[in-house]
Amino acid sequence: MAEIVSAIPTSGGPYFWAYMLAAPHHAPFFAWITGWFYLIGQIAITTGIDFGLANLISTTASISNRYAGTAVKTLGILAIILLSQVAVNLVSVHKLRYMIYTSITLNSVGVICLLITVLTQAPSHQTACFVFGKFFDGTAADDIAEGWSIRASPAYVAATGVLMSQYTFTGYDAQCSSLAASACLGFFVIVAMLFSIQDFDTVRENPLRIFQILTDACGRGGGLVLMVLIMLCVWHCGLFSLTSNSRMMFAFARDGGIPHRLHIIGARFKSPIRTVIFGPTCSFLLALQALGSQVAFNGTTSIATISLYVSYGIPIAMTLAYPQNFHRGPFKLGRASNPIALIASLWVAFITIAFCLPTVNPVHIQTLNYTPVALGIVGFFDSGTWFLWA
Repeated sequence: MAEIVSAIPTSGGPYFWAYMLAAPHHAPFFAWITGWFYLIGQIAITTGIDFGLANLISTTASISNRYAGTAVKTLGILAIILLSQVAVNLVSVHKLRYMIYTSITLNSVGVICLLITVLTQAPSHQTACFVFGKFFDGTAADDIAEGWSIRASPAYVAATGVLMSQYTFTGYDAQCSSLAASACLGFFVIVAMLFSIQDFDTVRENPLRIFQILTDACGRGGGLVLMVLIMLCVWHCGLFSLTSNSRMMFAFARDGGIPHRLHIIGARFKSPIRTVIFGPTCSFLLALQALGSQVAFNGTTSIATISLYVSYGIPIAMTLAYPQNFHRGPFKLGRASNPIALIASLWVAFITIAFCLPTVNPVHIQTLNYTPVALGIVGFFDSGTWFLWA
């Protein structure tokens, strides 16, 4: 994707890349499909981030203050989170940039301070053999059922478990350097938390495992302080997910992908006010499924990841299918370009299948992965809208 960005430097525009790279008579269709997958992914990932934060707040309160959390209360917390992010996004771009500085500080200096605190305050540390060698299945619905590592193989658990890390690696259409930094920092966070585990079974049985690790290392008060730091980092992540979402919608409305009436700049704050409001509204509506089934909502993470990666994969596949349309920019991969593009396309196909597989055994109505159903609806909607009003 770095080559594509170099050749077509349009941030947040996979649908435009697909249009430029596809054959002229197919370009509008591929742009439409790419744009809608990207849009659905953007909405779903904002839902996943902010609903995850709402769950984090609710569960932390339940453990520390005997707060009785319910799905309705969690949705109320989600509404407050989204409203706060909408309020920030409605201000001018010049003021919003200060929040970017705050986010960078929290997610770099703040996280590094968290790692140092946990590692230095933990009463004892696990061995490297435990951190890098212990395998825990975690896919059994209860203590009686077998996990997928037994029913299938450890490779199956690893393949479906990639979702959580893949979910965090989005935004390839933006700064690649920030993704590389996130990868390195994220690796050290995981390793530090694993080394700081005091009792594995206690951590495993806690509904909020990270809180148990922090509390065991730094005490109850210190654990709560560090949890607040994590919540602030997640809030900023949701904030700029909404920012990216609203800008993409604004551009997509300009190009006719969604109703043009969303392509409006507010006179007072010079922000795309309608898309700033429309995006989080869609995210909140998507979260309402948690009222009926938490299992069904859990598929939101898969939907977000698959949708975004499909929108990345289509332009990459276009460079292989129509190489004559790909005029490389300053950044070139040389002979490695096509092999890397092929591997990237195959990887997108692989995770699209892997993230649709069941992750809990035994499989029944409460543990079924509903992602294939949701993706089928998204695909049918994308194709249907193309023929109805494109």
